[in-house]
Amino acid sequence: MSLNLTVLTSNPILRAPVEWQPLSANPIIGKDVLELLSTSMYINPLSIYREYIQNAADAIDDARRSQVLSNAAVGRVDISLDASARTVRIRDNGIGLNRGSFIERLIAFGASKKRGSRARGFRGVGRLAGLGYCQELVFRSKSLEDEQVSELRWDCRQLKTLLRTPEFSDDLEKLVREIVATRTLRSTGFPSHFFEVELAGIIRHGNDVLVDGGSIEGYLSQVAPVPFAPAFRWREQIDSILSPSVGLGNLEIHIDGRAEPVYRPHRNEFEVRREVADSFKELEALTIRNSDGDAAAVGWVLHHGYWGSIPSGSRVSGLRLRTGNMQIGEPNLLDDLFPEARFNSWVVGEIHIIDARVLPNGRRDHFEQNIHFRNIVSQLSPIARELVRRCRVSSLKRNCMRQFEQGMASVTDRVAILRQGATTKTRRRELIEEVQGHVPKLEKISSSALLDPDVQRNYGIRLKRLDSQLCKLLNANGSHKNLMRLRVKQRRLVQRVFDLIYANSGNQGSAKILVDKILRHL
Repeated sequence: MSLNLTVLTSNPILRAPVEWQPLSANPIIGKDVLELLSTSMYINPLSIYREYIQNAADAIDDARRSQVLSNAAVGRVDISLDASARTVRIRDNGIGLNRGSFIERLIAFGASKKRGSRARGFRGVGRLAGLGYCQELVFRSKSLEDEQVSELRWDCRQLKTLLRTPEFSDDLEKLVREIVATRTLRSTGFPSHFFEVELAGIIRHGNDVLVDGGSIEGYLSQVAPVPFAPAFRWREQIDSILSPSVGLGNLEIHIDGRAEPVYRPHRNEFEVRREVADSFKELEALTIRNSDGDAAAVGWVLHHGYWGSIPSGSRVSGLRLRTGNMQIGEPNLLDDLFPEARFNSWVVGEIHIIDARVLPNGRRDHFEQNIHFRNIVSQLSPIARELVRRCRVSSLKRNCMRQFEQGMASVTDRVAILRQGATTKTRRRELIEEVQGHVPKLEKISSSALLDPDVQRNYGIRLKRLDSQLCKLLNANGSHKNLMRLRVKQRRLVQRVFDLIYANSGNQGSAKILVDKILRHL
């Protein structure tokens, strides 16, 4: 079907030239924008800690660049909790905001001066994260050049009231003027330079995680730029992979005055399931290139036994994405890379994005979907397939080992019955044939290429020991000494009873214990 252009172009209205006119009306920015930029932004309440730690890390980087902090100085963040007063205070030793820019910066919306810089946050909304979670949100700061401390307070209770009040239909500027107040404080008792966020009257969420030190530490140990624990044996090797390309900016985060800072959750061993531990055995470095051939991302994977899905409580499972050494999204963000999503939870590794064109989205739960991000994902796909191959090989290996152990347990039970010497000759021959039938299967499993050499050696030693036991049993008399005291007819009758006990018992080990007790009474 063809379109009749003659009809369209003959319309004098469409053919008449139209000049664009500049907008004469003033745009209205409504009050509800503030709710969208705060409470509606974050699903996980603990995300507010990520936002404030991110700002602290940027402020500490600025302090180092301006020599307010030396490169060797510790970038420190203190999180003070008062569960009874329902108050949290987060203070960093970064460059601070000077008095001249303090108010302007803290009431700006989406007007961050960080965009285009190396900063982790650049949209100018992270500081608002706490508005929906407390009754008062207070900011304090001082730079080296200031003599006093600047303070700004958001009245979050009044904010919620005005947002719900239809009669208050004024714009965002009027709303901010209604709920924000400022003042200055004497600097006595405050550091020479700092920035501080205080959340007062924190609202309960779920298990009250916002004032629970353990929950906060567990969360920040995964998402924040903190170092690996000193005892973690792979710490230096991972840092050497990342340091040339990634500004780690590791912070010392202390919660409730604890002497030990927050460390990454990785340890030399981790629990796979109850009373079953695994350990890291090999470190693999990864580099993802962009279309220009430059590094777009670097990362690492720690290989282990791949015994199965790693429990979420370990806080290390999943191939994760980071930028500015802060985690983006949840551990399952890259599940779709794997042919079966469950295999991502078997993996321990991180990909650090260093291509400046790949940016986190506003909520920092994913990345902006552009060609540069898709390039990284496409190159991660074969890496994920190789990890799945390792998972499957490990599963096959475990199946081999399980079959061997089950076969050895079955053989061991039969050998124990033969050594007991309580069955009839007919049943004894059957047991010997059953054992001899199992041996070739065990030998085949022990030589499987799936097994590690040390496992193959161990299995070989156990099979030689079994062969030696069989030789002795074949040459032995075969009847228990207490049975030999009975007359022939009595002995055969008792042996048939023992055969029945073994034949009708669901557990050969329990049956053997019963027969041993009877033998002791003969």
